[in-house]
Amino acid sequence: MLIFRFACGLAFAFALKSAAYAQGGQAPPPPGPPPTLIKVKDDLYVLQNQAHTLGDLIAYGGNATILLTDAGVLLIDSKSDREHDDLVAKLKTLTDKPVKYVILTHNHADHTGGAAKLQAMGATLLISAEDRENMARGGQPGVPDLGYIGQAQITLGGKTAELYQFRGHTRGDTAVYFPAQRVIVLGDLLTTAETIPPIVNYADGGSWSDWRKSIDQILRMDFDTVIPGHGPVITKAQLGESRARMVAIQERVRALVREKKTEKEIADTLVKEFNWGFGPSAGNIPGMMQEFR
Repeated sequence: MLIFRFACGLAFAFALKSAAYAQGGQAPPPPGPPPTLIKVKDDLYVLQNQAHTLGDLIAYGGNATILLTDAGVLLIDSKSDREHDDLVAKLKTLTDKPVKYVILTHNHADHTGGAAKLQAMGATLLISAEDRENMARGGQPGVPDLGYIGQAQITLGGKTAELYQFRGHTRGDTAVYFPAQRVIVLGDLLTTAETIPPIVNYADGGSWSDWRKSIDQILRMDFDTVIPGHGPVITKAQLGESRARMVAIQERVRALVREKKTEKEIADTLVKEFNWGFGPSAGNIPGMMQEFR
């Protein structure tokens, strides 16, 4: 059974086109070992990368979370296109039931790249209406037929997943909460991999100010375990620590902007004080300067 509960209504749409996702620029380093199944609860697993380089991100995609039920599998994020066969093979080691629903936490290809193949296998795809628009605008394959606004709920095989829309990494991030398991899946609202830092994507409507508000709302929810978009599973207390670190970075940028520091001066300060502001996170600094000005 699929139940939708919305704050503002329901968005149904159909994909009009698709295009291959292309990764430009310098060739990434080779990927590390293939992802491994990590047991979180008796019926809940994460297919998690064991190394965390740019090569892993492109080759394998982000974490995929698997809920097993008697009526089929509920999958959160689809990893990359090239990881599809390995994902399906690992699912078969857990269950002979098909994938019924795929919830996409946001529109980025390292989380949606395998969606089209799962869709072709009969799975129903679901994403926030805002990030569905991001996917369609980008010509990505596997655009879901279903979008939601605000909140939604899926019940499959007697097990429930609650979907909550937030703004932070993008304008329409989805957090998936499993109340019975006391687990929440945050997509790229959180990363715990050392070489894939937390960032927001301004081009897709992300905001650090709203990220802070979103995490504060999430921390008021009742859970014990947090599954990030990249990296190892953590506790609720550790999510609070991550929030404190990123808020400290934001406040430091606010202060430096008030002091009229240059982008390079801000980046140098963040690297020195927080080990943040280089690599992927360096690209966030111009947007942060504008947002906090």
